This record gives sequence, C-alpha cells and structure tokens, in this order.
Amino acid sequence: MVLLMAFPMVSMAQEDPDEPEERITSRRSELWNGLYTKYRIGEKLFYYGEYHIRTRDHLIENMAQIYLRFGLAYIINKNLEITGGIVTPFYWAPPEYAEQDQPYDNVVNQFRFWQQALFIQSLGKAKLYHQIRTEQRWKRDYYVGSPFELSFRWRYKIASYIPLNSYKFQPGTYFLSLYNEVFIQSGKTIVRNPFEDNRAFVGMGYILNENIQFQVGYAKSWQQRDSGINYNNRDLVRFSVYHNLDFTKKKSPPVDFQPVF
Repeated sequence: MVLLMAFPMVSMAQEDPDEPEERITSRRSELWNGLYTKYRIGEKLFYYGEYHIRTRDHLIENMAQIYLRFGLAYIINKNLEITGGIVTPFYWAPPEYAEQDQPYDNVVNQFRFWQQALFIQSLGKAKLYHQIRTEQRWKRDYYVGSPFELSFRWRYKIASYIPLNSYKFQPGTYFLSLYNEVFIQSGKTIVRNPFEDNRAFVGMGYILNENIQFQVGYAKSWQQRDSGINYNNRDLVRFSVYHNLDFTKKKSPPVDFQPVF
C-alpha cells in the first residue's frame, strides 16, 4: 500500500530569505479509552455511538479530550455499510496556555457533521476494511472570544483483523488488529497544513461473547500543526470496548464480525 503524505512548502524566515524556517517537533504520549456501541434498531439499520476519554502528557498527566460521536448506520450488503451523524468533542487547553497573559478558556467544544462509507473484503480467515470518512468541523481557538470557523476533514483508513486461535471470529477468539489512517483537511482557514495527521496502529483483541469485545494496542501519530512547521510526534496507547445489541422484535441473523474503529 502506498500511503499519501501531503506536506506544504515551508516559508522563508524574514531575517534571511535564503534560510528556511526550522521544523519544530514535540514528543508526547497519550492514553485513549473508548467505548464503541452498535445497536440494531431495524433489519439493516443501526444506532452507532463512540464515547472517548483521552488524557495526555506522560499518558495521564493532563486531560485532553472528551469525544462523543453519534450516528445511524445502514448495511447495504455484507460488503458495504454507510453511516452519518454528529460529533461533539470537548478539548482541554494544552498546559502552555497557562504561561501566556492573554485570557483563554480551559475547555472548548467543536460541532461536526460526519459521513462514512465502509467497504469490507474477506481474505481467507482475515478481513480487510476500507473506511472513507468526511467531516465538516466548526472549531475555535482557546482564547476568549475566538470565533467558530468551518473547515473540512477527509480521512482514509485501511484496517485488517486476523483471528489467531480460530479460523473465524467467534466468542473466545483472539485477533490481531492493524490499521493506518491518513487525515487531510481543507477550507479557508487551512493555509499551511493541508496534511493533518497519519496514524498507524497495531493491537490485540479478544471476543468475549457475541455482544462484547476488547482491544488494546499502540498507535504512532505524526501530526502537523497550523504553522506548517510545527509537528506533534505522538505515542498513543489505546484501550477500547465494543458493545452491540439487537433491539428488533424479530431477532435478525447476526451480522458478521464488527470491528472496533
């Protein structure tokens, strides 16, 4: 697979037009805890929800985000699923804001709409997932009085889930989880960082029963900031729980293995 990485050209320093600005990279670690839900409310219709608590700096030193995603998913066939909904994340200001004189809000929220298509391939006993997601984001800075501004994000993820101790995904199965996701953004406010992030993940999962699975793993994130020359090199430890239920009166045949994304 060829990963698409977009890097804008760096601007030139004012004091010496022949000398490019130096790239600044910050290293930090974060802990991401997530609950994923998928509840069947019709033969092919599902309620989809994600609920995340994320901490940062030495994994748990500072609060980072509370991230809430809601949507409706529709299964077109066994290989194609579409989903859409809203997102309401809350962001905590990084510690460096406390060192500045300008007043700021410690917590700010965003408003988003999102749409997604999920294509599924079977490769022997493994499954390969292609996820295409779009988001319309109204976000603001932490400084008091900052306006909300609209931007757009485009995401592509390729993921694979491989059962380790059985040929198919069933209760008691341990599985290997792998993915890589590229984030691109656009809009009037996006000038120097159209490339936003790349995340590569490796983890292990366990299917407890037909309703619950667990997953734990490590992700490496390379994130470009607004300046275009500042980057975050992030180490992400992820722990996720997946829960699904069937609320239809006539219990439909269970869908295939549902991954944690």
